[in-house]
Amino acid sequence: MDISKGLRIIDLALWWEAEKLLLINDLHIGYEEALQQKGVLVPRFQLREIQQMLQHIFQQVQPETLVINGDLKHEFGRILRQEWKEILAFFDFLAEHTKKIIIVKGNHDVIIGPLAERKGVDVVKELRLGDTLIVHGDALIKTDAKRLIIGHEHPAVTLREGSKKEKYKCFLRGKWKRKELIVMPSFNPLLEGTDILKEQLLSPFLTAIKRFDVFIVGKENVFAFGKAGEFKDRNVL
Repeated sequence: MDISKGLRIIDLALWWEAEKLLLINDLHIGYEEALQQKGVLVPRFQLREIQQMLQHIFQQVQPETLVINGDLKHEFGRILRQEWKEILAFFDFLAEHTKKIIIVKGNHDVIIGPLAERKGVDVVKELRLGDTLIVHGDALIKTDAKRLIIGHEHPAVTLREGSKKEKYKCFLRGKWKRKELIVMPSFNPLLEGTDILKEQLLSPFLTAIKRFDVFIVGKENVFAFGKAGEFKDRNVL
């Protein structure tokens, strides 16, 4: 499903056909080890699932460039053992499917340099392609770009059918200072995301959330659900 001119939603990624570019964000590799250090025992399966999700996408498109829009790693002030091992392996996996890998630095990527340098991966603060600016979204910026694509927020919505409730990841499309703003969900299978209608929002770009169009990612398809402010009338919490 197209979310904007030239941009198509494929699972939890965006495909930009004209640029042969695939965009993902908020993988938070190392999250399981961080949880384990806090006493929460979880199996380490996220990298395997991330790669399986990407394998499915690579069957549909063949990107020349893959952009990770922030928060590739999870730990702020150091590189966890899991991050060293799995991120380097992830770079090798991506290199089999694309010619170029670019990391747009997120707020969790404080120490991403040693990992990126090991595999020759570019790290940038933001990525400008024509009238589109790709930036993580944790801090406001000044730009004359007409379209912004951000991550950071991990948007989701909770749908209700009778007594059953389930949270779904979603894309958002709206406006920020008269610019088109697209917000992407987390690519991490462990992170459910922030319910945009019930929980405190993280990104300073999202000041009028009820005016945003919501695109919910289901198991097989993407569904356009209209404006966030209309959800109350659609049996959605």
